[in-house]
Amino acid sequence: MEIHVANRAGFCFGVKRAVDMAFKTAECSAGPVATLGPIIHNPQVVERLRRAGVEPVEEVSDGLDTLIIRTHGVQAEVYDELKDKPLRLIDATCPFVKKAQQYAKLLKEEGYQVVILGDRDHPEVKGILSYAGEKALVVGGDDELPPLGTRVGIVVQTTQSIETLKRLIGRVLERAKEVKVYNTICSSTALRLRETEEMARNYDLMLVVGGKNSANTKQLATLCSRNGVKTFHIETAEEISPEWFDGAGKVGITAGASTPDWIIDDVVKRVEAIHSERSRRGRG
Repeated sequence: MEIHVANRAGFCFGVKRAVDMAFKTAECSAGPVATLGPIIHNPQVVERLRRAGVEPVEEVSDGLDTLIIRTHGVQAEVYDELKDKPLRLIDATCPFVKKAQQYAKLLKEEGYQVVILGDRDHPEVKGILSYAGEKALVVGGDDELPPLGTRVGIVVQTTQSIETLKRLIGRVLERAKEVKVYNTICSSTALRLRETEEMARNYDLMLVVGGKNSANTKQLATLCSRNGVKTFHIETAEEISPEWFDGAGKVGITAGASTPDWIIDDVVKRVEAIHSERSRRGRG
């Protein structure tokens, strides 16, 4: 059985930056440290941070020394409120997400109706929306478009695909007289999707590793399934079953942007152990 790990599996720049900031903050802070919500969508990393002294919270309580803004960012009004509180505020928002927020604000100031391509329930999109003005809209890739103004500006949740953006632009152009687009898709996301799709076309089985609540990991799993390859979305190696590999000569492993290397390594070791056992028993 051939086993291949995607070159771009695991932490992207923004996630690595945020997690490193959180661990370093825990080391140098004398008082309680928290993140506003989970810093990334990976429960295993969040638990490691908790053990290091960084607690995820939904509300800021008295006595907190340091608060870290998670990689997805927060709404503009929340950020303004936090700046006035008597605590040390560390902004770990991904720079790509920050750019999307800034472009949404710029489009609003230039008089465009802002359309955000993304998942309206995702914290990143909620943050971008808060910068985009009262007339802003959030649409999914296949959502029916509501009535639009004559001047429309488009920004994108950083983990969306370029194909989904192209479809949206085409539909908006049919309705608006003037369209301005800022492609705020993270370059790492685009390359990860491209590599994963290539693997899905050439492998017998794909393991997609990452949090079940991670939008970009779920997107990878959906992409693999759409290409007709047997696909399993897992969070940890403990979920893997040997029966999955029956008839699989080539196994691909990819992972979402919030999946750390140590979890990917555990998955590889588990697959290799299954392969060794199957070889010992003469099952390939």
